[in-house]
Amino acid sequence: MMAASLLRRDKKATAAHLKADLNRTDNCAGARQLQELLDTVLNPETPATDTEALDWCKCLIAGGDGFDEFCKTVRSYDNATLCGLVWTANFVAYRCRTCGISPCMSLCAECFNNGDHTGHDFNMFRSQAGGACDCGDSNVMRESGFCRRHRLKTGENVPSVPRELLLMSEMVLPRFIISVIQYLREGYTEPDSGSERDLQKVLQQLEPQISFLEELTKMGGAMRTVLTKILTNQQTFKDLSMGQEGSPYAKQNYEKYLSALKNSGLVSVEEKALPASAESPAGEEEATGALASSGAAAAGSTEEASKEEDPDGGQALGQRKRVKLSSTTKDTSIMDSLKHKCFLEELLFWTIKYEFPQKMVTFLLNMLPDQDYKITFTKTFVQHYAFIMKTLMKSHESDTMSNRIVHISVQLFSNEELARHVTEECQLLDVMVTVLLYMMESCLVKSELQDEEKSRHVVVNCGEALLKNNTYWPLVSDFINILSHQSVAKKFLEDHSLLMLWMSFVSFFQGMNLNKREMNEHVEFESQTYYAAFAAELEACAQPMWGLLTHCKVKETQEYTKTVVRYCLEALQLWFDAIGFVDEPAPNQVTFHLPLHRYYAMFLSKAVKCQGLDLDSLLPDQEMLMKIMVHPLQIQASLSEIHSNMWVRNGLQIKGQAMTYVQSHFCNSMIDPDIYLLQVCASRLDPDYFISSVFERFKVVDLLTMASVHQNALLDSEQERPMLEGALTFLVILTSLRLHLGMTDDEILRSEMVSQLCMNDRTHSSLLDLIPENPNPKSGIVPGSCSFEEMLSAVADFKAPVFEPGGSMQQGMYTPKAEVWEKEFDPIMVVLRTVYRRDVQSAMDRYAAFLKQSGIHTGNPWPPYKERSPLHPSYKGLVQLLHCKTLHIVIFTLLYKIWMDHQNMSEHVLCMVLYLIELGLDNQDQEHKEEEEPCIEEHCHDSWFPGTSLLSNLHHVINFVRVRVPETAPEVKREPPPSTSTEATSFGPNLREAQVFSLVAERRRKFQEIINRSSTEASAQVVRPKSSSTRWVPPGTPPQLVTEILEVRESMLSLLIKLHQKLSAKQNSLPAGWLEEAAAAAEAAAAEAAAGGGPADAGRHTHGDGITAIERILTKAAGRSRHSQRSIQEICGKVCPPVPPKKSSPADKKTLDKEERRTRARERQQKLLAEFASRQKSFMETAMDVESPDGEAAMDLGLTELMDSEILYDCVICGQSGPSTEDRPTGLVVLLQASSVLGHRCKTGEAKKLPTSDEEHIYAADTCGVAHDLRLALMQRFFRESSCLQSVSIGWDGGVYVQTCGHTLHIDCHKSYMESLRNDQVLQGFSVDKGEFTCPLCRQFANSVIPCRPGPGLEAGAWHCPSNKKPSVLVKEVEDLQGLMAPFPTVSNLSKEMELVIKDIKNTTQKKYMDYGKNPGSPDNDFLFMYSVARTNLELELVHRGGHLCSGGASGAAKRSCLNQLFQVLATHMRLYSIDSAYNPWTRLTQVTKSQLEEGPEVDRREVAMLFRDVPSLLIIFVLTMPQPLRKEHFTCVVKMLYNLQFVQALAALSAQFSPEERQAWSMSGTPKKNAANGEKCFEALLSHVIGELSSDETIYRLNAAEPTVLSSSVWSPQSIEFSLRQFCLPYLRIASLLQHHLYGDVLTECLQEDEFWTLVVGLGLLAPGPQTPSSSSSPIPSASCLEWPGVSAFQLVTQWCEEMKGLPETQAEHTLELVPFRSPQTLLVQDPQWGAPRLLQLPDNYNILFQYYHRKACSACQKVPKDPALCLVCGTFVCLKGPCCKQQGTCECVLHSQHCGAATGIFLLINASVIIIIRGHRFCLWGSVYLDAHGEEDRDLRRGKPLFLCAERYRVLEQQWVSHTFDHINKRWGPHYNGL
Repeated sequence: MMAASLLRRDKKATAAHLKADLNRTDNCAGARQLQELLDTVLNPETPATDTEALDWCKCLIAGGDGFDEFCKTVRSYDNATLCGLVWTANFVAYRCRTCGISPCMSLCAECFNNGDHTGHDFNMFRSQAGGACDCGDSNVMRESGFCRRHRLKTGENVPSVPRELLLMSEMVLPRFIISVIQYLREGYTEPDSGSERDLQKVLQQLEPQISFLEELTKMGGAMRTVLTKILTNQQTFKDLSMGQEGSPYAKQNYEKYLSALKNSGLVSVEEKALPASAESPAGEEEATGALASSGAAAAGSTEEASKEEDPDGGQALGQRKRVKLSSTTKDTSIMDSLKHKCFLEELLFWTIKYEFPQKMVTFLLNMLPDQDYKITFTKTFVQHYAFIMKTLMKSHESDTMSNRIVHISVQLFSNEELARHVTEECQLLDVMVTVLLYMMESCLVKSELQDEEKSRHVVVNCGEALLKNNTYWPLVSDFINILSHQSVAKKFLEDHSLLMLWMSFVSFFQGMNLNKREMNEHVEFESQTYYAAFAAELEACAQPMWGLLTHCKVKETQEYTKTVVRYCLEALQLWFDAIGFVDEPAPNQVTFHLPLHRYYAMFLSKAVKCQGLDLDSLLPDQEMLMKIMVHPLQIQASLSEIHSNMWVRNGLQIKGQAMTYVQSHFCNSMIDPDIYLLQVCASRLDPDYFISSVFERFKVVDLLTMASVHQNALLDSEQERPMLEGALTFLVILTSLRLHLGMTDDEILRSEMVSQLCMNDRTHSSLLDLIPENPNPKSGIVPGSCSFEEMLSAVADFKAPVFEPGGSMQQGMYTPKAEVWEKEFDPIMVVLRTVYRRDVQSAMDRYAAFLKQSGIHTGNPWPPYKERSPLHPSYKGLVQLLHCKTLHIVIFTLLYKIWMDHQNMSEHVLCMVLYLIELGLDNQDQEHKEEEEPCIEEHCHDSWFPGTSLLSNLHHVINFVRVRVPETAPEVKREPPPSTSTEATSFGPNLREAQVFSLVAERRRKFQEIINRSSTEASAQVVRPKSSSTRWVPPGTPPQLVTEILEVRESMLSLLIKLHQKLSAKQNSLPAGWLEEAAAAAEAAAAEAAAGGGPADAGRHTHGDGITAIERILTKAAGRSRHSQRSIQEICGKVCPPVPPKKSSPADKKTLDKEERRTRARERQQKLLAEFASRQKSFMETAMDVESPDGEAAMDLGLTELMDSEILYDCVICGQSGPSTEDRPTGLVVLLQASSVLGHRCKTGEAKKLPTSDEEHIYAADTCGVAHDLRLALMQRFFRESSCLQSVSIGWDGGVYVQTCGHTLHIDCHKSYMESLRNDQVLQGFSVDKGEFTCPLCRQFANSVIPCRPGPGLEAGAWHCPSNKKPSVLVKEVEDLQGLMAPFPTVSNLSKEMELVIKDIKNTTQKKYMDYGKNPGSPDNDFLFMYSVARTNLELELVHRGGHLCSGGASGAAKRSCLNQLFQVLATHMRLYSIDSAYNPWTRLTQVTKSQLEEGPEVDRREVAMLFRDVPSLLIIFVLTMPQPLRKEHFTCVVKMLYNLQFVQALAALSAQFSPEERQAWSMSGTPKKNAANGEKCFEALLSHVIGELSSDETIYRLNAAEPTVLSSSVWSPQSIEFSLRQFCLPYLRIASLLQHHLYGDVLTECLQEDEFWTLVVGLGLLAPGPQTPSSSSSPIPSASCLEWPGVSAFQLVTQWCEEMKGLPETQAEHTLELVPFRSPQTLLVQDPQWGAPRLLQLPDNYNILFQYYHRKACSACQKVPKDPALCLVCGTFVCLKGPCCKQQGTCECVLHSQHCGAATGIFLLINASVIIIIRGHRFCLWGSVYLDAHGEEDRDLRRGKPLFLCAERYRVLEQQWVSHTFDHINKRWGPHYNGL
């Protein structure tokens, strides 16, 4: 009852009261009270979702304090020295290879950034499976890499924990934990019942409880100690695990737990009944016996027992057998069900049962920094290992589960100390191997290799989910991880029974995924199981092998190697027996998986290379070697078959296998060991036997006949050539590859690198990826060996990343150095390493290009012959291959066939044959001394050659050969000639010695001999397969074979010399004296090289084509043997009788002529091409220039007709040329786009910095767009709306920019073009419905067409010299012109098109950028928008020219300008609006009008004062509203009048910046000058007048003075005022000059920056060009001298303008003073028209700074950390890419921001990918990255995680494209974004 009363009281008070009770010495009562309370609170029958219990626990643990307070207190006692931060998938962590001891070491970002890793080999990575921070753990990483926090051993100075603090925790937590466990027991259901996924529900309900446990672990070391005690205490578990006695619920709950435990061992309960002999560990011999006797590789005899374990038990396999583990496993605990002794064990058990929920995993891992816990937990984990495997195999979410398992195991097994401890205590290795075996046994099938019926071998079935989904991955990865620790690996290698088990595991993969060649029809279904097979061999077999090999590097480890080799051989023997292999492989089958062979090969290689073992001691007998060589050889032959398209009916996947087999990640575990093994076999077996086996396997035996016609029973004729090439190439690789035969690791790395670089230039990362990891680990530097980087810089040059004009981003590439091409290019290595055959071609092409470029050889070179490094003495036997009769006969036959032009011979065959000859000459067989040629009579029919030495056989002449040919063959026709000649008489006896040659018979005989030698009784068993006999008797189809005798009379040397002639197409290519010259040349070259001249002539001999190769061989042969030398001279003499020197010249001349003719032809071709290119170019240029032929050109030619004639346009669609007419207008292809580039300009030209910390900010208030918006808003408060809208320009933000490619087309042609595009469904990233298209000629992107106005090119009148009319006359004329109403345009095609374009222009930008007036859509508003378009385009052109016009007309922008056409369209449209003459600014600009103020009360607000108006806007309005075309004199008049206004504005603005005293002074000093003759053209006079006028209204200066100005501090001198005035007027002058340039074609002259003002003034006609050219040195003409007043007194006009400003509604100004400081209308006076160039933000140099700040930053809109954060590079806004959180009306945030910030152009940096994307309207594209690593490469998606640095070059290009609006043209890969970014 007491508990009930406690429950009703306040929780905190109760807790405090209980804590006090418990702290007494006799605390029984308190303890009892607490237990009773807990019984009620933690009653297991209340649902888990009830949070009351949790609250109680928190209060009780805190003992009356607040829980958060309690947490703080406990944290202060934290004594942990490890970081141990646990993270889950997708977390960004770091790995430093320099600091790591274990390869799995990882650090959290905080520890990484706080440690010092400068110059280390580190990378950032996104965690796949989750992990934990190792900072502070010296078992995993070096202490030098610890961060500042964990470097200090914090544990020492932390006070000890007071007992009472954690007392309550010790009492409450055990009860809390058991209650969690009870919920888990209760909630668990076996997955096979229907209620399958209720587990997730249970976990969701328990979420708060588990999170609470997780919270506790984060309180630091003190709390972890308490938890460890509770979790590992066996007594507590005993007491609580059963639940309370007598409670039926608890009992039931416990039983559920027991039943769940039942099947947790490997052997299920039913099997227990069988007597287990496992108690006594079986001795080794016994075990071996048990395995061997069972026949199949380690397949035991226990039948599959529990069906529950394996639902498809019996069906798939007739007799699938299970390994009898009882005999080998030392530890029974793997077999039995689990028994739990503490909470930790049961918690782990449920974690596994529930398939590793993330929260539970995190809780278990968070505890790891506690050392005691770590050890107990690791043991528990090992104990549950088998159970984990079983659960994993049943799981449906095996991927997630795998990741979570590895997340845990990698923390435990990476620590060598711990791994060793568990290996010793818990038999970790036994557990792992056994568990892996069990796992693989679940998917074994019968092997179909060799003899299907009799085979007893079982292999894994690659189609099973277990292999397909890589389910075995976590277990294998753990195994590899623990083998990386030396102490553990040694235990493994010492334990023979374990090694045997492992070999039986490996043999499950031997021969898996068998391919059978489809002979008849194409396979219906291409299985993709080969992925699984290759992955399985690599991960489950090869990687553990490499792990073991790393520990077998020194002499001391010899014994290990011997053991492994012994067991490999045993396993191989078992395998041969099991598949029933005798001596012939089954035809048309191949498996790429021979892991046993490869284990054997790699351990052999290590033994010889590193451990100094004798090879012969490790090799089996000859018969076994013959067997071993068969399957690897079968693979090599099959590779050739696959490339010869013999397997095409098996589908693409077979090609995939052939490619994977040699691919960089697999080659060193697959093809390299295979070739090495074949090399070993070749060096120990009879060479004749080996060679004939090769040709037989490659199925080309029938081809090797002297006869010109033969039958091949096995190959179609088109397959013969590639197969022969394959066989020869294979022999060359076999005899010349030295990878495992004596090359050092450095040499291997070098040759790998060279061969990859020769195929293609490579980036650093792709090179790292392409070079096999073993035997050279690329991570970490092996002491004493050359590092990857050093080697790279030795063989390659770095090409920095350039930016190509096409816009494609180049990466930094490495390209081979010249001397590498010259001396190290090794085509053999390239062939071995190419995945695609085209790479070999690419390497040869690059080689040829190099030779051409360096002038070594110009023709088509042959692969160069490369000298090899010497063979390791153990492998000397390999040389015999080159010195065996069989090979020599083949070589002789092939040379003969090539010379006779038999079919299916090729250059490649000859090349390989020559390579073999040369290899033979370079590798002399030791046994044969030179010149003595033993003639051993062998009684067999290979007496072609007397001996086996190649040198002596070269000059051996063969006279007759006996061949079997079909009757139809040409050889049969030849009847022997009548016996008149002596030849014929000797013909008879020679028949006896005619040579016959049958490779196969030979091979059989050899094989028989060897077998007999090795065992007499064995020979009885050798039954020849039937196939072999039939193979040699081709089917008895007609034609019959007959034996004929061929007369040959050639030796190899003579054939070579004849081939030389054939290749060089000259009769006497090798004159008799040739050898002496060659020898002399060689000697000279040698001498020169010795003298330090370098290999002068070496290039001539090593590089070249077949001719060079033959010469090189002949020279070598002559040099090595006098006999050969004599033969060569004889043959040369015979073949080409010595000719007097005179005669040889014409022949030479002929060839010379031939060469010359060729070069001439080539030159002609070049010339033609060049001419064509230049024509094309000029055509393009004229096409661009169409709209504005240069003015001067026309003048110079004096072609007055040209003036009046109409402009002709070419239509790029129909190709016709003609004028543009009203009916059939021509248009200019243009792209209209909205732009805010101008609005983003700032006063300074400096780029703003991107904030990378919370302290930094970007303010947008100082941009041009904001300033203009404010100005307009202010005007609208005080002045008449319509007048305001004519006093400013808009379009700074969202203005429409027009650009063209310069091509024209008929508008009706364009319409039909658009129609055809619409019907064409294959659209390339643009939307035809929006009017987008690409220019039909240059394919530039466009979206509209501007019609060209018909009429003469440029108004004839415009060219007259300036007229001498008085200014007042011109002013009047201008006024009249303005008064003229526009004739209403007649409706024609042209006017319709013009209206359409206007519509297009309006649709280009958003509504908000057009409506600035109070009533949107009013004519005034429209009018403002129209003339602002002109203004935007002029301003942008100015920006593109660099913000000034100093560079004159040279800018490329002018060439393709379409402003002329644009103005015409705008003018036509604007003439529809008439300006009310009462309000016409022109009158107020040029006349003194009567003051309008007296005209009664104001109805409307007044007009904007002239001094507030924007002068360039007025200029554009005047020009566009006057009738077109405008005479130039009128244009100049307008410019002059407006200059006056601009000048006075400048004076007024300046005067507002003076201090009152200065103003007084200037006013005084200027007064006297007013009456002077030139008073009106003197700035002092005008200034003093302005000051006088404006001072009368004291508000003006008072309000402006308060504004702090930059210049107020300095004193104003006449020079500084003059300078400021000029700066103030420049922007207006620039706009006016550009306008004049476009309307009248005036050329802009180039000038210096300081003379720009004068140049422009003169150009505009404001100042007659004077004799002295203004320059900075001579006293410059004052700017006021350009003023020209319109026949009215200047002072009156100025007075009138100033009057307009006075008397503005002062009241309003005052009452807004507090709200908007200084925003009276008078402040409109101070305007500064100068803006800097538009810039993107300045980014930090190091990407990490930016990444660390932004990748965890929360979005300001949704307050969440975005999944894909992005940054706007224009304004720095942080946005969520694709985030549904920030969507508005279905549009995602990036797209919204691009509309708001850049008028639909956005430039975003994706933080997590380091890539920039561009959004343009409805399309987007990936632009590339501006951050590159140290090797000039991008790292998209940060996959490699190397440090990245800003590439200023690329960033400039990006900015350039933004400013010039060329994203659409330069970037090609656009796609629609559907508002989803």
